[in-house]
Amino acid sequence: MSSRVLVIGGGIIGLTTAFALHRQGYEVVLLDKNKENGCGTSYANGGQLSYHYVAPLAAPGVPSKAFQWMFRKASPLKLTPRLDRQQWRWVMNFLRHCRAKTHHRHTLELWTLATLSREVLHEWQHLLPLTSAGWQSSGKLVVYRHQDDLQHAWSGHLSDHQRLLTAEECVELEPSLNDMAAKLAGAILTPGDEVIDTFLFCQVLTRYLHAQPNCRIVNDCEVTGFLQQGNRVLGVSTLTDNQPGEWYADETVLAAGMDSYRLAGMLGLELPLYGLKGYSLTLPIRGKCQVPYTSVTDQDNKIVYARLKGAPGEPDQLRIAAMVDMGDRENTLNPRRIEALKAKVKETFPGLEGVDEAQAWAGMRPATPSGKPIIGPCRKKGLWLNIGHGALGLTLACGSATLMCEQISGEKPRIDTRPWQLLKGGPKAPIPTTQPRPRKKPETTSEKEAPLYGKHATHHHDAATTKTPM
Repeated sequence: MSSRVLVIGGGIIGLTTAFALHRQGYEVVLLDKNKENGCGTSYANGGQLSYHYVAPLAAPGVPSKAFQWMFRKASPLKLTPRLDRQQWRWVMNFLRHCRAKTHHRHTLELWTLATLSREVLHEWQHLLPLTSAGWQSSGKLVVYRHQDDLQHAWSGHLSDHQRLLTAEECVELEPSLNDMAAKLAGAILTPGDEVIDTFLFCQVLTRYLHAQPNCRIVNDCEVTGFLQQGNRVLGVSTLTDNQPGEWYADETVLAAGMDSYRLAGMLGLELPLYGLKGYSLTLPIRGKCQVPYTSVTDQDNKIVYARLKGAPGEPDQLRIAAMVDMGDRENTLNPRRIEALKAKVKETFPGLEGVDEAQAWAGMRPATPSGKPIIGPCRKKGLWLNIGHGALGLTLACGSATLMCEQISGEKPRIDTRPWQLLKGGPKAPIPTTQPRPRKKPETTSEKEAPLYGKHATHHHDAATTKTPM
C-alpha cells in the first residue's frame, strides 16, 4: 500500500493538494468541517485567474493611502483597530514588507508561482471537465482613470504579451465601458488570462476524487486534536456526526484557510495569518444590458468584474468582488459595505440590471504579512503547511499543490521552494519524510475502500497551553 497523506481543508487549496497527491500515487484522506466542499472562502470569490497580477497588498504607498481610505465609505481597505495581539503583530510585519525592493522581489516570486500554477492547470485539463466549472480564457483588462497611474503600472508589466490601450481602444474592445470612456486614461490588456467559478471547480475536483480508489473525502468533520509521538504528528482526532474518530497518516497537510491558525494553535504553533474580509456580488446576466466579456479590473476602485459561463440552459453570471476589511472577526455581511459596493458598480455600469438584487457574500481571506503563501514543512515533523494565499488562492492553487506534493515526495521541485518556506535556511527542497512514489495512471472507478480509521492512539495531544511563534 502507498503512503497515506491526510489533507485538512476542503477548499480550493486542500482539494488541489489532494488531487496532486493522488496523481502522484499517495493514498489520500481529505477532511473538511463543512457539509460540502468549497463552502468557505472559495465559495464566491472573484473568479479571476490573474496570473499576471499577483503583486502583494504590502506595497509602497499603501500605509499612507490606507489612512486616507479610512474616511471613505467605499474605501478599498478598512481597518478596524482592536486590542488584539494577533492583529497588531500582523500589521507591524505588514508595514515592514511595504518597502519598494521587498515588494518588487515578492511580486516576481509570486509571478513565478502563478506561472507554474497556470501550467499545471492546463496539464490537468485532460482529466477534469473545467468548462463545467465555467472556465474560459477571456483575457483581462485593467482600466485606469489617471495617466500617471497607467504609465507607472505599464513600466512594471510582466509579460510581452500584454498591451497598452488608449481609452478609445478600451471601448472598442469592451463596448460595456462606453459610459466611463470620458473618465478613462487607458488600460492594460492581458490576452489569455482566465476565469473559473471557484466553487464549481471545487465540485469538479470533489467528484473526481470521490471516484478514485485509495481516496476518501469526509465532510462535516471537525478536527478536535492532533495525534503525536514526541515531536511528530501521526494524525488527527475528529468529531463527525457526534462520533469521535482518529485518522492516522504518514504525512498531514494543513490547508484549512483561516481555520489553520486555530488548528495549529492546538500544537502550540502561532502561524503568521490574519483574516482579511472580502466581499462579492453575483448576478445573472439577463436582457440586453452590456456586460464585459473580458474580465475587468477597475484599478482606482479596486473592483474586479468576471463573467462566469453558466451551465447549459442557465444564464451567464457576473461576479463582482472588492474590498479588504481588516479587523472583522466574522464572515457576516456588513450592509454599509455592500451598499457602498453596489453604488460604485452602478456608477461604473449604469445600465447593468439586477445590482440591487445581487447575491451578496463575504469571505475571510487567510493572508500573511508579506502576501506570499507558506508552502512547506513546519517545526512539527510530519506536518506540512499550504496556507496564507490571501486573495490569490484560486490563481496560485494548482502551483501550490504541485509544490507541496514535490516536497512531500522528495521530487526535484519545478521552482525554488525557498520563498515559500516558514522555516528559513533550509535546502531548496526539504528532506522528505516519506519515500518518493511513482506516479500512477489515474483511475476512474467509483468503488470505495473500507473506512480508513486507524487503531486507538497511544499518544494524544489535544492542545498546548503555550504558543510558539513560528
